[in-house]
Amino acid sequence: MTFGDQPAYLRVASDLREKIANGALPPHARLPSQARIREEYGVSDTVALEARKVLMAEGLVEGRSGSGTYVRERPVPRPIARSGYRPAGGASPFRQEQAVEGVRGTWESASEQEPATAETAERLGVEVGERVMRTRYVYRDGGEPMMLSTSWEPLAVTGRTPVMLPEEGPLGGCGVVERMAAIDVVVDNVVEEVSARPGVAGELMALGGVPGHVVLVIERTYYASGRAVETADVVVPADRYKLAYHLPVR
Repeated sequence: MTFGDQPAYLRVASDLREKIANGALPPHARLPSQARIREEYGVSDTVALEARKVLMAEGLVEGRSGSGTYVRERPVPRPIARSGYRPAGGASPFRQEQAVEGVRGTWESASEQEPATAETAERLGVEVGERVMRTRYVYRDGGEPMMLSTSWEPLAVTGRTPVMLPEEGPLGGCGVVERMAAIDVVVDNVVEEVSARPGVAGELMALGGVPGHVVLVIERTYYASGRAVETADVVVPADRYKLAYHLPVR
């Protein structure tokens, strides 16, 4: 096989990737052994090993202890609806998103106060070290973890109010818009920036992924008259879900 200017291990990985894509190596099939790759492609053991590592990092194959490396079944990504910031009957964004898809989700959360880090302070427009309420969420669909979220709210806005704890009190579980409205803070804008990156170990463990899996990250911030009143990082496994935006035309 002629490899040209591209590193040999990438060319081998590309050929194996194509075989996975076209079904020549279907889900649950065993990947050719390192010796077989070496023989078939005329490469060294090092090249064969690196090619296998590339496919594992991409989440296309998985190693099974004492058995070998196998092609992973690729799920069809399901949409997670993003429907803007205006609540429907006080529903949280997650409840809105689940309603759009006709499914019923659950979540777990935990809140605690902490000093704002440099990044959080910049996003909220507060001083580093200012007290914020951090809330971590694990969202589930049919019991399967589907999404993680960490949100921060400045206690200068919500402190000593009935909505200081997002999931407790009379408006616990409601969306940010309605909670803020209850303390006379009118949310009038939301910004979401979407990016992709490899998931970190803790995220992948919580979401049921494997090392190398890519996640989508939604960096969301709610504003009231130009002031940030909540910011959050929402993490979604990219191989299982896709984002579907439903935005009103004005």
